Amino acid sequence: MKDIMGMMKAASEMKGKMEALQNELGNLVVEGRAGGGLVTVSLTGKGELRGIKIDPSLFNPAEAEVLEDLIIAAHNDAKAKSEAEMQKKMAEVTSGLPLPPGMKLPF
Repeated sequence: MKDIMGMMKAASEMKGKMEALQNELGNLVVEGRAGGGLVTVSLTGKGELRGIKIDPSLFNPAEAEVLEDLIIAAHNDAKAKSEAEMQKKMAEVTSGLPLPPGMKLPF
Protein backbone atom coordinates (compact mmCIF):
# COMPACT_ATOMS: atom_id res chain seq x y z
CA MET A 1 0.00 0.00 0.00
CA LYS A 2 2.93 2.30 0.69
CA ASP A 3 4.11 1.94 -2.93
CA ILE A 4 0.69 2.96 -4.24
CA MET A 5 0.68 6.08 -2.06
CA GLY A 6 4.16 6.96 -3.30
CA MET A 7 3.05 6.53 -6.91
CA MET A 8 -0.04 8.68 -6.31
CA LYS A 9 2.10 11.42 -4.78
CA ALA A 10 4.56 11.23 -7.70
CA ALA A 11 1.69 11.37 -10.20
CA SER A 12 0.24 14.43 -8.45
CA GLU A 13 3.62 16.18 -8.52
CA MET A 14 4.04 15.29 -12.19
CA LYS A 15 0.61 16.77 -12.99
CA GLY A 16 1.73 20.09 -11.52
CA LYS A 17 4.99 19.94 -13.45
CA MET A 18 3.13 19.13 -16.68
CA GLU A 19 0.85 22.15 -16.22
CA ALA A 20 3.87 24.38 -15.64
CA LEU A 21 5.54 22.87 -18.71
CA GLN A 22 2.48 23.60 -20.88
CA ASN A 23 2.57 27.25 -19.78
CA GLU A 24 6.31 27.43 -20.44
CA LEU A 25 5.89 25.93 -23.92
CA GLY A 26 3.19 28.49 -24.71
CA ASN A 27 5.68 31.27 -23.93
CA LEU A 28 8.66 29.66 -25.67
CA VAL A 29 9.46 31.07 -29.12
CA VAL A 30 11.82 29.31 -31.54
CA GLU A 31 13.01 30.52 -34.93
CA GLY A 32 13.59 28.49 -38.04
CA ARG A 33 15.66 29.82 -40.91
CA ALA A 34 15.98 28.97 -44.59
CA GLY A 35 17.94 30.29 -47.53
CA GLY A 36 20.86 31.37 -45.36
CA GLY A 37 18.58 33.48 -43.17
CA LEU A 38 16.63 35.11 -46.00
CA VAL A 39 13.42 33.66 -44.53
CA THR A 40 12.80 33.34 -40.78
CA VAL A 41 9.73 31.77 -39.16
CA SER A 42 8.88 32.08 -35.44
CA LEU A 43 6.79 29.43 -33.66
CA THR A 44 5.70 28.94 -30.06
CA GLY A 45 6.67 25.77 -28.23
CA LYS A 46 3.19 24.50 -29.07
CA GLY A 47 3.79 24.96 -32.81
CA GLU A 48 1.70 28.11 -33.31
CA LEU A 49 3.05 30.42 -36.01
CA ARG A 50 4.02 33.79 -34.50
CA GLY A 51 5.82 35.56 -37.31
CA ILE A 52 7.54 35.48 -40.68
CA LYS A 53 10.44 37.68 -41.75
CA ILE A 54 11.38 37.81 -45.42
CA ASP A 55 14.47 39.56 -46.78
CA PRO A 56 13.37 42.29 -49.27
CA SER A 57 15.71 40.86 -51.91
CA LEU A 58 13.21 38.00 -52.34
CA PHE A 59 10.31 40.25 -53.36
CA ASN A 60 10.76 39.46 -57.04
CA PRO A 61 7.54 38.09 -58.59
CA ALA A 62 9.61 35.73 -60.72
CA GLU A 63 11.00 34.19 -57.52
CA ALA A 64 7.61 33.51 -55.88
CA GLU A 65 8.02 29.73 -56.00
CA VAL A 66 11.47 29.94 -54.38
CA LEU A 67 10.05 32.18 -51.66
CA GLU A 68 7.19 29.75 -51.00
CA ASP A 69 9.65 26.86 -50.70
CA LEU A 70 11.85 28.85 -48.31
CA ILE A 71 8.87 29.69 -46.08
CA ILE A 72 7.97 26.01 -45.87
CA ALA A 73 11.59 25.07 -45.12
CA ALA A 74 11.88 27.74 -42.40
CA HIS A 75 8.58 26.62 -40.85
CA ASN A 76 9.74 23.00 -40.80
CA ASP A 77 13.05 24.04 -39.22
CA ALA A 78 11.26 25.97 -36.47
CA LYS A 79 8.78 23.13 -35.90
CA ALA A 80 11.61 20.60 -35.51
CA LYS A 81 13.34 22.87 -32.98
CA SER A 82 10.08 23.35 -31.09
CA GLU A 83 9.44 19.60 -30.91
CA ALA A 84 13.02 18.90 -29.80
CA GLU A 85 12.68 21.46 -27.00
CA MET A 86 9.36 19.94 -25.94
CA GLN A 87 10.89 16.44 -25.80
CA LYS A 88 13.81 17.75 -23.74
CA LYS A 89 11.51 19.46 -21.25
CA MET A 90 9.20 16.43 -21.10
CA ALA A 91 12.17 14.22 -20.23
CA GLU A 92 13.06 16.61 -17.39
CA VAL A 93 9.51 16.46 -16.02
CA THR A 94 9.24 12.67 -16.13
CA SER A 95 12.72 11.89 -14.82
CA GLY A 96 12.56 10.11 -11.48
CA LEU A 97 9.02 8.89 -12.06
CA PRO A 98 8.89 5.13 -11.52
CA LEU A 99 7.64 4.09 -14.97
CA PRO A 100 7.86 0.51 -16.22
CA PRO A 101 10.66 -0.10 -18.75
CA GLY A 102 9.73 1.02 -22.25
CA MET A 103 6.81 3.18 -21.13
CA LYS A 104 7.01 6.78 -22.30
CA LEU A 105 4.93 9.88 -21.62
CA PRO A 106 2.82 11.34 -23.05
CA PHE A 107 1.10 8.10 -23.99
